[in-house]
Amino acid sequence: MRISLIVIGKTSAPWLREGIQDYVGRLARYAPFRYVELPDAKLRSSKPSPDQLKAAEAPILIKALADADHVVLLDEHGKQPRSVELAKWMEDRHHRGIRHLALVIGGAYGFAPEVKAKANEKLALSSLTFSHQMIRLLAVEQLYRAQTILRGEPYHHE
Repeated sequence: MRISLIVIGKTSAPWLREGIQDYVGRLARYAPFRYVELPDAKLRSSKPSPDQLKAAEAPILIKALADADHVVLLDEHGKQPRSVELAKWMEDRHHRGIRHLALVIGGAYGFAPEVKAKANEKLALSSLTFSHQMIRLLAVEQLYRAQTILRGEPYHHE
């Protein structure tokens, strides 16, 4: 199963970019993995509303998704698994024959309705609120952790 983490906008902080690249490299040892940064939405207004921003991001996100993708939105309203449960969830998707697991992180205000309509599932990484840039690092770390759990490697302690 191929796995992609698709995000909108560039990761601006160097320490976040460095951490993300570290885990992207680690993940490559376990499964075909892509980290995809999509361009920011171009808006005419310098102070767009959250709905305007989500609407502008929607076509960019939708264009990055194929009809055959199993789309999982990382969203605060999604199911919130523990790390071991996330590993089992990923293993279950693999056994179901899903070829491409596309995990999506939206912009600062979440997802427009048309992006939500493309989703097969929603997951939340925490009940805490994180910046949409910081959650990228947490997501790749949790994907890596899930792979090590599935292989019985000593990275995860429980």
